[in-house]
Amino acid sequence: MDEIRGDEIRGKAEGTAPVPLSVLDLVTVGQGRTATQALRTGVEIAQLAERRGFHRYWVAEHHSMPGVASSSPAVILAHTAARTERIRLGSGGVMLPNHAPLVIAEQFGTLEAMAPGRIDLGLGRAPGTDGATAAALRRTDRLNEGADDFPQQLMELTRFLDDDFPDGHPYARIHAVPGPVQATSEGGVQSPARPPLWLLGSSGFSARLAGMLGLPFAFAHHFSAQNTIPALELYRESFKPSAVLDAPYALIGVAALAADDEREARRQVLTGALSMLRLRSGRPGLVPTPEEAEAYAFSPMEREFVDSWLVNIVHGTADEVRVGLDDLAKRTGADELMITANAHGGEARLRSYGLIADAYGLPGA
Repeated sequence: MDEIRGDEIRGKAEGTAPVPLSVLDLVTVGQGRTATQALRTGVEIAQLAERRGFHRYWVAEHHSMPGVASSSPAVILAHTAARTERIRLGSGGVMLPNHAPLVIAEQFGTLEAMAPGRIDLGLGRAPGTDGATAAALRRTDRLNEGADDFPQQLMELTRFLDDDFPDGHPYARIHAVPGPVQATSEGGVQSPARPPLWLLGSSGFSARLAGMLGLPFAFAHHFSAQNTIPALELYRESFKPSAVLDAPYALIGVAALAADDEREARRQVLTGALSMLRLRSGRPGLVPTPEEAEAYAFSPMEREFVDSWLVNIVHGTADEVRVGLDDLAKRTGADELMITANAHGGEARLRSYGLIADAYGLPGA
């Protein structure tokens, strides 16, 4: 395995935060907004996060969703890397069964060459979309096959990243470039380092696999809160020290939004809840405005869904969000909190991250 140090994985808590704080960006597109505006906001969020001491900024692969413009994480990360200097950048995550492992190794090898020592490669095994879109991405309707083959795909990707297929393997003479092969070529001076791998999950499968392989683990608490503690316990119980980590390291994705008052926070998170309701009902669209969300006539069943969704979003004033995040870190024992702020407009999301940073006394105010 090429060089990966634990300090490239473990973050440092800043200010009074109980654990390192990071950002997960879905690059959401609201009604009346363009994807160009959403991507510009993403860069602004990454720059704010860097300035205020957040540890990393990740984007997540989604497809065929009008309100989510993060279908191409590697492209977004390259754009963001050119506009930041220090913050770690990564995928939260790339959905590995949608891609050939060699392609991902090449993309993230390129990112590592662009921003040395700043790139994370988070991997999931879900499609990040509906079944029909997944079939179009993978050119097959045998979708379970991709998920079932995930450990094998992960091994293949790792071999490409480390350039260490054994002699006699069909891929032994194939190299992911940029990558370690350039260091072993005549006159080569390529860095041997490569992006650390993370496994992502919303259930126990990836938790167990990450533990067995000694990899860091990221859990999607923001949409699978009921499984958070069982999955983290399974990860810790399964963990075996590796060349990457000598002890478990787990972050959780947290939906959180701070505003200047409780009412405004409620207005903003309701837009994301209505957007999720429409997505779950097979009607994905742009993120609605706060005015539309407030005026929407929810049926009793829809109201039940929205209420159950909102209960897992930490929202309110900055102090209320800080208390909620502190409590979540304590209850779960997470080593890092990765905050995603879903709302209609970029202004509200930027304001939220700034308020949270202020509440914890993060640097760069």
